This record gives sequence, C-alpha cells and structure tokens, in this order.
Amino acid sequence: MIKRVRSWWNGADKQETLTISEDNIPQHVAIIMDGNGRWAKRLGLPRIAGHQNGMKAVKRATIAADELGIKYLTMYAFSTENWTRPKEEVDFLMRLPQEFLAIELDELIEKNVRIRMMGQEEHLPSHTINALREAIRLTEHNTGLVLNFAMNYGSRREMTDCVKQIALQVKSGELSADDITPELIDRHMLTGDMPDPDLLIRTSGELRLSNFMLWQLAYSELWFTDIYWPEFGKKHLLEAVAEYQRRTRRYGGLK
Repeated sequence: MIKRVRSWWNGADKQETLTISEDNIPQHVAIIMDGNGRWAKRLGLPRIAGHQNGMKAVKRATIAADELGIKYLTMYAFSTENWTRPKEEVDFLMRLPQEFLAIELDELIEKNVRIRMMGQEEHLPSHTINALREAIRLTEHNTGLVLNFAMNYGSRREMTDCVKQIALQVKSGELSADDITPELIDRHMLTGDMPDPDLLIRTSGELRLSNFMLWQLAYSELWFTDIYWPEFGKKHLLEAVAEYQRRTRRYGGLK
C-alpha cells in the first residue's frame, strides 16, 4: 500500500509530498541523537535545556516509529565516551531516563511498546539503572515496538566483550576455531536477538558513527540531517524513511 504525506521543510511554506510504501518500512531504525547542546547554545540556553528538549524528541520519534510500523528503534542515549563530559552535565543525563520513564511509561505501555537497554550497567547510578530495569520488567511481555536504549554503550567495548566470550568458549573446548562464523558473532552481540538496523539516522550535521553499532551497521542505509535532535519530529522520520525507500539495497551484489 502507498501512503502520501506532506512534509514541511525548515518551517517554511514550501511543501513536498512524500510517498511512503507500507510494504517497505525499515524493520529496525537506529538513531544517533546529536546536537542537544548546540541547539541550546543557539537559543542562548544552558546545555541541560537541550537535553530536556531532546527527551521530548525521543517521545515524538517513538510514537512516529510505532505509527509507521517500525518494529525496533534503537536510540544512542549515552556512550562510554560521554563520561568525559562535565560532571554536572553527566549527572543530569543520568537523571533523564528516570524522568522520561516516570512521565511516559504509562503511555508506552498502552501502546504495547517494549523497553530494552543495551550497554554496560557498571558505573551507571542506581537511580538510572533501577528506572530502566523497572521499565524493562513492566513491558517485557509487550509485543509492539521495541524501544532499545543504548546506555553506557560503546561498540568497540561490545565487540571486545564478544571476542572474549568466544575465546573462553574455544579455550574450554565448547567451540573450535572453525565454529567461529559471522552468525556466531551476531549471537554474542548485545543485539543478538534483534535484526541489524536497516536505517541509521544521525542529526546535527555530523557525518560519523561515533562508536555506535559498528558491526551491526555493515549494510545499513545512512541518513544524515543538519537539524539538531531537539527539533526532530515525525516529518523528519518520514523524510528518512522516504529516502530509505528510494534506495536499492544490494548487499555487495548487483541487483
């Protein structure tokens, strides 16, 4: 089925009609949510105001993804490198999951959303991890959109841990070197029971992956936008999906 939607560009009167096919919706969308601080700076606000408004964009993106029929939405919430930021900012970021879930969890449950987290629980404050664990527990039987927060996540750490686990299995005799395949590595990744992202979105105009899902993004379509994350809304997700549908995914072949 084909669906046509109107999209407004940069708040101007110019409109573009986007054609979205319901038969080619990306199953898994991953988002690098970038630009909170720059958005705040542009408006003369403190950086934490950018993070607060970025939280609102998380809800908009989640609802829009659910309406589109996307099955998995992975949000890069906090990287292993983000600990180098000023302590005041890090402390604020660590409070956001608790604040977001306190406000939005009931609605997410109503929409049959399942909450997940991937990343290292070590170093996360108890109030952060407890809020995430409770949301995961309360939604574990939901069957709709999977909202996966990458929290204290770094892809190189993930791959290092994966190699260590496999090495221990080889050492113990459980596996042989010949047993190591891409499929085996997939199963040892934090996303082992999820499909790889079909589409990666990054906001704020930066054109890099920033240690995010390096293994899983091998054949993902990449979509970059200059807008800052707090500005992100349904129209931008529609634009990304429309662009995704205009591309031909060849996976190294010629089709």
